[in-house]
Amino acid sequence: MARLLRLLLVPLLVAIATLGARADDAVPKRLKIGLLPGESSLTVMRLFEPLRRQLESRLGMPVELQVGTNYAATGEALRFGRIDIAYLGPVTYVLQSEKVELVTFATPSHAKVGALFEAAIIVPADSTAKTLKDLEGTNIAFGDPASTSGSWVPRYELLAAGLREGHDYKAHYLGAHDAVALAVANRKAAAGGISRPVYDRLLSDGKIDPARVRVLMATRPIPEYAWTFRAGLDPAFRQRVAEAFYAVDDPAVLGIFKAERFIPSRDTDMKPVRAWVDELRSERATH
Repeated sequence: MARLLRLLLVPLLVAIATLGARADDAVPKRLKIGLLPGESSLTVMRLFEPLRRQLESRLGMPVELQVGTNYAATGEALRFGRIDIAYLGPVTYVLQSEKVELVTFATPSHAKVGALFEAAIIVPADSTAKTLKDLEGTNIAFGDPASTSGSWVPRYELLAAGLREGHDYKAHYLGAHDAVALAVANRKAAAGGISRPVYDRLLSDGKIDPARVRVLMATRPIPEYAWTFRAGLDPAFRQRVAEAFYAVDDPAVLGIFKAERFIPSRDTDMKPVRAWVDELRSERATH
């Protein structure tokens, strides 16, 4: 009899535990936010702290920030449910959404241009380069290989100018935007691809000497970063989180993003990014 009870009880207890885990998984007790290491982890944590505090207050629950070791790590953490939401660059979002269904829900919107931003290709201030074509045969620095504004879009612009990576220029991937800016300022690279908002902030914060660098080219407009849910979150909980973002009105928080507000975002916003990714993949496969 005792053995029979054990045989009956064990599956029941496992089922109860599984249901509890699934409930906790769908409505977490602590909201874990994943961030990309576009700059040093300490800088990223400092920049996002005002938003963390405001979300914690609005949601009435602990909110935790996590910075990935690289862009892929943050995307994978979201994919496998180790974080609940992530602030993903367009390319990181596109690459991860090829592997798992993701739900984008918010994006920063700026005065005049809306939910768009630019990358830039920068050169040393005394560089003789006047066009992208003048960078042929040089070393060019990029950030993380998965970075939209630090890698993919600058490489797309170079390709549009007739310059192919590994054939017409040599690429060096340095991992972060600030590392790219320093490499160019110190003449360790002939040029570099960088997020224009990050570049402008590095100048205004005095981390880069404006006398040592200049913008050779601003890229075409890029769809903004996407706040994205992992799979498996309760729909009502997702709505609470989304509304907390839409309600953010603190200038100290929005100023970090140079945004007027957060607005709803959709997967279709990434249509041009998918086209750029496909073209660069095709070019690499051809050569």
